[in-house]
Amino acid sequence: MSADYDDLPDGWQVWADEHEGRSVLTYRPDVFNTTDFPAPCLPTIYVTNGSRRKRPGASQVRTDTWHVSLFLEPEIEGPVERYDSRPAAVDGAVALAARFTRGRIDYRGLYQVPREAYLDRLDDLVGGDDVRADESTE
Repeated sequence: MSADYDDLPDGWQVWADEHEGRSVLTYRPDVFNTTDFPAPCLPTIYVTNGSRRKRPGASQVRTDTWHVSLFLEPEIEGPVERYDSRPAAVDGAVALAARFTRGRIDYRGLYQVPREAYLDRLDDLVGGDDVRADESTE
């Protein structure tokens, strides 16, 4: 299944676009290469209609609701948005990627254990001081 990701902001790319509809978008995989930035910290947006329940195999159960989820690391989940259709979810993923790129996602608030040096470098990568802006202002 092909999605319309033509309007993805600079730095974001489609990593996977599966025939069942699931998509994976990544931000700047060229710098999240272990040398410049830690590879496990690659910002990733998932578009899926799998169940979000926290039990084994739940994500394999298809639902009528599409989810767009931002992860900053495997265990650091950012905003999760719900949509009634895949096209709406794709549009939502593009909008979420744009908010991230413009510094409208407060990713610092998602970390329970401060990682100031890393987060300062991420601020520089995605837009400097504007990154600390509240996402609700968008």
